[in-house]
Amino acid sequence: MSCKLPVDVLSLILITDRNLCKQPLLETVASSLKGGVKAVQLRENGLATRELYTMANELRKMTSDFGAGLFVNDRVDIALAVDADGVHLGWQSLPVPVVRGLLGVKKLIGVSTHNRREALQARNDGADYITFGPVFYTPSKAGILDPVGVEGLRGLKDEIHAPIVALGGINEGNVEAVLESGVEGIAVISSILSADDAEKASRGLFDKIMKHRLGFFI
Repeated sequence: MSCKLPVDVLSLILITDRNLCKQPLLETVASSLKGGVKAVQLRENGLATRELYTMANELRKMTSDFGAGLFVNDRVDIALAVDADGVHLGWQSLPVPVVRGLLGVKKLIGVSTHNRREALQARNDGADYITFGPVFYTPSKAGILDPVGVEGLRGLKDEIHAPIVALGGINEGNVEAVLESGVEGIAVISSILSADDAEKASRGLFDKIMKHRLGFFI
């Protein structure tokens, strides 16, 4: 990776969606960081630029306090303004080489991918990591994208030599199977944001990740 962040920053990423939170978003994120989330991906559609900047600035302070990473969806300007650790891109975003020219080599660039072709393209374009999914059924992608499954993850990991973060329907009950595919980490939304206790939900996932690294599950 080109970034100075530790490798485990990708191990457990929380993608934000204020509409799913049972508590205010910033409060929920703080709880998730206490529970073990290693990076926050700011994805809040519909916010005005100033509102988004204010939120990003608060998240930057919060993640820094926990030694965690902060990625901003699409908005290179916001990422630079708050000194985020990187930008996450989708299929309608600026091309990776263009973003690299704006961010420099010390920031991470992640790219959302949903099939082998997109993943290979992102790797070839120079993405520092890719997210791949949905792994399992998730209501937000129902009728739009079919689940890739754990076997899809494993097949891609065997072929592509780039960090892969799995997402889509991952929770404490199925995370072991995802980790066994060899991916570098997971990204979650509802399994933390919609939980009654975000800290507890985060810690449950974090514990499973750490046990996997130690070579056993309980």
